Amino acid sequence: MAATIKRVEYFYTTVTDRPGEAYNLLSQLADSEATLLAFSAVPMGPDQTQLMVFPQNVDAFVRASERAGVNLAGPHHALLVRGDDKLGSLIEIHGKLFDADINIYASSGVTADCGRFGYLVHVREEDFERASMVLGA
Repeated sequence: MAATIKRVEYFYTTVTDRPGEAYNLLSQLADSEATLLAFSAVPMGPDQTQLMVFPQNVDAFVRASERAGVNLAGPHHALLVRGDDKLGSLIEIHGKLFDADINIYASSGVTADCGRFGYLVHVREEDFERASMVLGA
């Protein structure tokens, strides 16, 4: 199976870096229809963490966030790449964007034991439409 590339929206909040912050956010959303495509936590200095949530159903996620009183920034855009884990999978993505003079300013990925991978690609908002087109998303 070839890689599929999907345009996704994400939201984030910055919290004090202490035990339970991600748990608090996720548990507030757990009883809703807000299923997630991805979740990420990134340190933002010595005592802050940015929690990024990539919902499958953005409308359901926004409603659940509002009901829970969760203050999130967004939506922002990213590209979700999923496919068979094979040598060179990421090179193809990076090469196409490099050839189009589009900078990837953040990314993260993971492989699964079943031979698949997932990769989140962040480009500048002003480059998002062009990056989507270049990658066929």
